[in-house]
Amino acid sequence: MIGLVERTAPHAIKGEIYGVFEEMGKYHPIEPHWYLPLIGVDPSQQGHGIGSAVMKHALIPCDRDGTIAYLESSNPTNISLYKRHGFEVIGEIQVGSSPTMYPMLRQPG
Repeated sequence: MIGLVERTAPHAIKGEIYGVFEEMGKYHPIEPHWYLPLIGVDPSQQGHGIGSAVMKHALIPCDRDGTIAYLESSNPTNISLYKRHGFEVIGEIQVGSSPTMYPMLRQPG
């Protein structure tokens, strides 16, 4: 990610981006965990249970192995989906003009 930021981000916002990364690191668990950095559904297919099915599948090894799961939601609309799957908001990340991100943690089920 650092290389991508260095190559593509406007200089004026690089400090904010690195600040967001720093804040993300403060919430990221240090114990063994599953990190779920990206999940997405084509907007034309949203609302049909696809995101929930993907999340359910991603959480199988967490529950099987008794491992926590961690993610950051950049879209407040998705928080209800993650909560339905057992995640809890553990903070807020917002630096400068960045959108607010919500770090979320889930205990194994």
